[in-house]
Amino acid sequence: MSVIAWDGKKLAADKRACLGTLIRTTTKIFRVGDALCAYAGDADGGEEMLAWFRAGAPPNGFPVSQRDENWSGLLVIRKGEILKYERTPFPVRFEDGAFAIGCGRDFALAAMHLGHDAVKAVEVAIALDSGCGNGIDVLELEP
Repeated sequence: MSVIAWDGKKLAADKRACLGTLIRTTTKIFRVGDALCAYAGDADGGEEMLAWFRAGAPPNGFPVSQRDENWSGLLVIRKGEILKYERTPFPVRFEDGAFAIGCGRDFALAAMHLGHDAVKAVEVAIALDSGCGNGIDVLELEP
C-alpha cells in the first residue's frame, strides 16, 4: 500500500505501512548516489530491492524473492531517466514527465495531469485511497 509520485522535479511518497490490519509509519523514498529511489509493495521486498540497488544492482545478485507473485517495485529517478525495476534486474524505462506507482497511483497521476505537483498528488491519493496515508516525504534531485 503506497503512493509514490514524480513530477519531473520532486519525488513524493506517503508513509503508510500496513501489516494486516495494523497501520504503521515508514519511509519509502531514499537518495542513493545521484539517484532518487522509492519502493511500493511489500516493505521487506522493497528494502531488499533497495539494498540490491545500493550494492550496484548486479544482475546476478537480483533478489530471488522478486520472482514470486508478491514482488515489490523499485522506482529509480536520475536526471533524464525514470526506471522501474519489477521482477527482473532489467528496468523498464519510461519517457513520461510525470509518473506514479503504488495503489494510489491513479489518483496521483490525475492530480499531476491537472497541473499539481508530486506533493499535492500524494495528498490527493491520501485523501482518496485507504492504502495511503501517515504523512509525506519529499526529495528533489540535486542540480
